[in-house]
Amino acid sequence: MTQHVLNDTAVTTASDKVFVDMRREIVEGSIAQGSKISEPELAKRYGVSRATLREALNRLESCYLVERKANIGCRVVALTAERLIEVYQVRSALEGLACRLAADNMAADEVQSLKQLLNQHLQTQRVKEGESYYQEAGDLDFHYRIIKGSKNAHLIHLLCHDLYQLIRMYRVQMGMVGPRVSKAFDEHLAIINAIENHDGELAEMLMKRHISASQANIQTKFDGYQSVQAIQNEMAN
Repeated sequence: MTQHVLNDTAVTTASDKVFVDMRREIVEGSIAQGSKISEPELAKRYGVSRATLREALNRLESCYLVERKANIGCRVVALTAERLIEVYQVRSALEGLACRLAADNMAADEVQSLKQLLNQHLQTQRVKEGESYYQEAGDLDFHYRIIKGSKNAHLIHLLCHDLYQLIRMYRVQMGMVGPRVSKAFDEHLAIINAIENHDGELAEMLMKRHISASQANIQTKFDGYQSVQAIQNEMAN
């Protein structure tokens, strides 16, 4: 198989391709969160053996997108309010640090490239109109580029490999639409300006505030879901 690279994943085998395809579908919600994994069904769907599928599932488990539980089997991870708090606590601390380091370590041309990326985001009609702020994964993702700009290999591994897809799952499915779109873009611009001015302390503070606001936005949606569910339960009774 010809080698391709997608979001830092070299696609050279059938297992690689299944892993990348399933990862994208889980993150974007095509494979529903919390859904049970049927190995025979998925093996047939992707045209691979169950052994090949299991290899991909093992990798998805390592990046927290699927989980195995005794007597339950393999399921896609569920996005919960409890998990949101835990993941975003880690995200805030680590991405804040990434911003501080990026202010010292990003070259001028990297900063300008990131500014150009933000301008590309703004040209998207739905961002202009404040409807949604969808960012592709990897180098087209503002956060990913800043993490890379920290030039800290361990931090990059934690945020761009171990946790990136789970964080992105929350962002894509619950955090990239609604009234925060315009504010999120402005916050991105303030962060890159602080990095350009080599003000690591300000950049870190702005990123932490940005992530806290994103968490609050997602939490509001969880609260809304729970309210709707409570009303439906009352009506059912």
